Amino acid sequence: MPGKIFLIPVTLGDSDYNRVIPEKVLEITRGLRLFAAEEIRSARRYLRLIDPGFPIESTIFLELNEHTGDSEIEHYLDPVLKGTDMGIMSEAGLPGIADPGSKLVMLAHKRKIRVIPLTGPSSIVMALIASGLNGQNFTFNGYHPVKPAERAAKLRELEKRAREGFSQIFMETPYRNNQLLEDLIKFLNPNTKLCIAANINHPTEEFIKTLKISDWKNKKPELHKIPAVFVLGK
Repeated sequence: MPGKIFLIPVTLGDSDYNRVIPEKVLEITRGLRLFAAEEIRSARRYLRLIDPGFPIESTIFLELNEHTGDSEIEHYLDPVLKGTDMGIMSEAGLPGIADPGSKLVMLAHKRKIRVIPLTGPSSIVMALIASGLNGQNFTFNGYHPVKPAERAAKLRELEKRAREGFSQIFMETPYRNNQLLEDLIKFLNPNTKLCIAANINHPTEEFIKTLKISDWKNKKPELHKIPAVFVLGK
């Protein structure tokens, strides 16, 4: 019988794992010896955090990021097909959302390997439910174009959808957050609502607010290098 694929949640930033990860999930994670991880060093660090005695040296880690070729991924499931359970880990939160782990999950389905999602934090979902915006109809859009003209066009497109009643969720590389906020203020209608959810689950400071674009213009927070999720709505 083939092994199983467990989708392993990890903490968001430096949050206390005991507060956000169920004990049963921690137990499953501690028992695995094969992982596909977006960043291997982060995966090892997390495993040592939840179990100081975790046997890193006898555990197999496979790198799974945007640079991993399809030909490599094809072989990642070989030990699973022989009966070994595997965990897939993102850099933060849940794997498979804004994360290359979805490629391996799709391959597991094709190989008829059981995929088991485990409960844990998702900054995308948590931002939406804390925003007060429409949680019935929404879209996650990932990251925006870097070129200014393309970015402006994309933001206006998302605003149009948001004003039609579909909440639009997106992210940015943390060091570009301030510029993204400037662009939102510059290009969007002053009455469009924007939620900024920063440092979700962070132990010292969590910032989640929904305001009109016009209000953000006078109350711009400092977001440089701070993990944040943005939600547009009407």
